Amino acid sequence: MCDRLVGVLGASSLVGTCLVPTLGNAGWRVIAFSRQMKASDFDVEWRQLSPSSTFERILYWICVAPIWVLPEYLAWLEACGARRIVALSSTSRFTKVGSDDTAEAAVAVRLIEAEECVQAWAESRGIEWVILRPTLIYGFGHDKNISEIARFIRRFGFFPVLGKATGLRQPIHAKDVAVTCLAALEAPNASNRAYSISGGETLAYREMVARVFAALGLRPRLLTVPLWTFHLAVAMLRYVPRYRQWSAAMAERMNSDLVFGHTEAVQDLGFEPRQFTLAAEDLPI
Repeated sequence: MCDRLVGVLGASSLVGTCLVPTLGNAGWRVIAFSRQMKASDFDVEWRQLSPSSTFERILYWICVAPIWVLPEYLAWLEACGARRIVALSSTSRFTKVGSDDTAEAAVAVRLIEAEECVQAWAESRGIEWVILRPTLIYGFGHDKNISEIARFIRRFGFFPVLGKATGLRQPIHAKDVAVTCLAALEAPNASNRAYSISGGETLAYREMVARVFAALGLRPRLLTVPLWTFHLAVAMLRYVPRYRQWSAAMAERMNSDLVFGHTEAVQDLGFEPRQFTLAAEDLPI
């Protein structure tokens, strides 16, 4: 590509903080857009994100903000001359459809509608698009998945599970998601495709939690509790801001397999996800 300038939406997010240096190391000049303004340096130019931002010729874009915010910026991207866009969605569009929790079901609907909107917009204008759907993202103590499990364990000394908690999971590191965003930007044969990207290891929910205990230097203490207890506990925990998004539906999925193949991503994007190994830097402070 002759013009190695890329705009990144959601650059201050977990994946964004991995993506910006990844792009720089690959020779891309980055204009990073975020709601949180940061000081620019020689590697990246930071700008505050706004639909009314000044138009500038930027042909290539990566959106690692929630995909449902992207539609409000599509006209602006078109005015900037966008020719290719990579957008980050989630496998939650499949796993949360029909959830008994209305908030979770709404998330699935928002993901599906946003994906359809982006695809329709891009195809009607001859703009190349790639949508990536990662599984459970973790890393650097700032995710809302593994890090929340670690915080709960530190606070209470145990972790509650429903039944045997044998549902399969594929945690994917934020760095692997960032590297795949770069690959999707550059791969010529990946245009107008959506890819599931899952972690390099498939393990039971119970084992995943046990590894969090091990990373914390603690002996696993998993407490099996009935579903009614989860309902009661979640109702109480929702008074604590950090646990406001927790739901009993999350517990019910502990025994459901949430597994997605990534063969196509391997073939087209050279996808090579790591095994689920928690480093000290992946744990919350």
